[in-house]
Amino acid sequence: MKIILNILHYIFFTILVALIALLVSSLFPIDNWYQVKVVLSGSMEPSIHTGSVVVIKPADNYVVGDVITFGRDTRDQVPVTHRIVAEDLSGTQKVFITKGDANGDNDSGSVRRSDIIGKVSFSIPYVGYVLTFAKTKIGFMFLVIGPAVVIMVGEIVNIIKEMRRIRAEKRRRQTKVSAEQIDDTESN
Repeated sequence: MKIILNILHYIFFTILVALIALLVSSLFPIDNWYQVKVVLSGSMEPSIHTGSVVVIKPADNYVVGDVITFGRDTRDQVPVTHRIVAEDLSGTQKVFITKGDANGDNDSGSVRRSDIIGKVSFSIPYVGYVLTFAKTKIGFMFLVIGPAVVIMVGEIVNIIKEMRRIRAEKRRRQTKVSAEQIDDTESN
């Protein structure tokens, strides 16, 4: 039973660390590196579900069929994740025509290369709900601080148990030494 609890503890700890890493990476995007975005609509279903997390990275080249994230990423504007369905020339600049997999029509505007944040490397279904919740005050306390406190309390309990074991062992040794001394005095 103890082995199963240890395994569950390590699985829980690994998931917690991964969620914290995703949360931190989504808060502090680094240029030309992987970024994490949450998908807020069902326009890419069934390929990418609503509430999924997409991990994107800028690429040197984008081609028809790539799923890209593009647009402004501000407090008021959210980038879009859609598939490139065609390329076109707008003057001397190549632009991309995009479409959500679940949408019947192509997107109304074209996407310039400079508007693309990156290409989707992979997605993780439904984790976006957790990340969005974790960005709230109560979510942060519940998902980050709460498990951290549970882990700290568990470690404190382990330290107390170890201290008790050491004290008990010390008492046993003292009792054994005292008993040996009594035996020695009785035999003399």
